Amino acid sequence: MIDKNRYSGPDSIAQPAVAAQARFDARDLERLFAQTFADSHDTLLCGGAEEPFYQPGRPHRILYTRDYFRSALHEVAHWCVAGAARRQLPDYGYWYAPDGRDAAQQRAFEQVEVKPQALELLFCEACGHPFAVSLDNLEGETGDATAFATAVAHQALHYRAQRRNQRWARWLHTLSGFYQPGKKLSG
Repeated sequence: MIDKNRYSGPDSIAQPAVAAQARFDARDLERLFAQTFADSHDTLLCGGAEEPFYQPGRPHRILYTRDYFRSALHEVAHWCVAGAARRQLPDYGYWYAPDGRDAAQQRAFEQVEVKPQALELLFCEACGHPFAVSLDNLEGETGDATAFATAVAHQALHYRAQRRNQRWARWLHTLSGFYQPGKKLSG
C-alpha cells in the first residue's frame, strides 16, 4: 500500500528561485536516467506519481512524486542502494511507517535512510542543487536532526572513498557531466 505521507520532506523544500527551477527540471533527470540505465538495467525514472514507488516489471519503473527534482534524486538513491533481489520486489520489499512515527520508529527510519540520503547528497552536489536531510516525520518525533545529518555526511564520505564502477557512481558521473560540465568530481 502506498502511503500518502511518504517522502514529503525533500519535496517540501522550496526551490531557491524561478531561474533555478528552470535549471532543475526533473524531466531532464528522466531523460538522463534512461540514457544511462534503460538498456543496462531495463529501468525507467517516471514522474507524475502522487507518491513515490518502485514497480518491478518490463521495464522496471522508479516512480517519483509529481515533478519534484529532489524526489527523483531521492528515489534513484533508493534504487542505487537496493540489491538485485530487492529490485525484483515492489518498493524493494520495504515496510514504511507513515508520518507520525514515535521515537523508536523514527530511529529505525533514520537507520534505513542514511545510505539513500547520503547518495542523494552526492547527487545534489553533482547537480549544484541544495541539499538538506529529511526526517520525514512532520507529525511525530523528529529525533536529532544534527546527529542524522552528521551520519548522512559520514556515509557520503564513505561513498566518495569507494567510488568505482557502481550504479550510483555512473549516475553521479552522468549528473555532473550534465549540470556541471568540466568540473571534476571531488573524492
